[in-house]
Amino acid sequence: MWKISALCLLFASVFVQDEFKTYTQKIPNSNEAIEMIAIEGGKFKIGSPETEALRKNDEGPQKEINISPFWMSKFETTWDTYLLFQNKELELEKSLNVDAIARPTKPYVEMSFGQGKNGGFPVCNVTQYAARAYCKWLYQTTGIFYRLPTEAEWEYAARAGTQSAFYFGDNVDALGDFAWYYENSDGAYKKVGLKKPNAWGLYDMLGNVSEWTSDYYDENYYQKIQESDPINIKNELYPHTIKGGHWDDDPDMLRSAARQPSTPRLKQRDPQIPRSKWWMTDAPFLGFRIVRPMKIPSKEQIDLYFSIPPSDN
Repeated sequence: MWKISALCLLFASVFVQDEFKTYTQKIPNSNEAIEMIAIEGGKFKIGSPETEALRKNDEGPQKEINISPFWMSKFETTWDTYLLFQNKELELEKSLNVDAIARPTKPYVEMSFGQGKNGGFPVCNVTQYAARAYCKWLYQTTGIFYRLPTEAEWEYAARAGTQSAFYFGDNVDALGDFAWYYENSDGAYKKVGLKKPNAWGLYDMLGNVSEWTSDYYDENYYQKIQESDPINIKNELYPHTIKGGHWDDDPDMLRSAARQPSTPRLKQRDPQIPRSKWWMTDAPFLGFRIVRPMKIPSKEQIDLYFSIPPSDN
């Protein structure tokens, strides 16, 4: 079993990057790239106040949290880049001198369920393990460590300095300007970046597809959360924390503080026994985006992160 204490060090390493600014990560041997937004560190209150409309009990008590600087992808991960990982020719990998990379199994059906793949649509129906494997592929092909955001990092970035229910304020009538959700999505996700971004330049943090975090879901997490760079890791199958709400959600799930646990229902039509570590047949609304910590972990810590077993879906 991997060591939780050592893994936590991965999210609080001491080796600092010299330069910290927004940049574009090109993917070798392709025409694809990922825009990474520099997120300055700081303090914020995680969760929601008891007075917030539509608030859930698992969003409190509010705690002030300190977050170290990191980069976050400007857009949700798209099929365009994910399919490079899924289908990349081994000869190209050999030219980069990388290790063999485990890749998703052949899907049982067309995994976008007709919502669209080419030209900037967000990836969906992927497990947390698949999202982490994508990060490992990026690490091996670029030499730069990428991972999933922690729950605290995700909410800090989504809020972009606000404490309102949504990062544009509390007026739900304005939600359609910033997010795809039940009222305006016509029953499917849309290409990334079509709505207004938050104040830090991040698009679709609310709505379109909901997003994986690194963290194990605990409804009482905020009662015991660490004050600096918190991470909640457990080697258990369910549940893990999903943030952001999606195209089929009502406004309450698109609030910055809203949290959702993963469940076995996301794989209920999976024909495999055991069920796939890569695909979720009942999550056409679930994707992810990536972060890069400014503080550079050691190779041993990085290897530990990528060694988390596939049961962690």
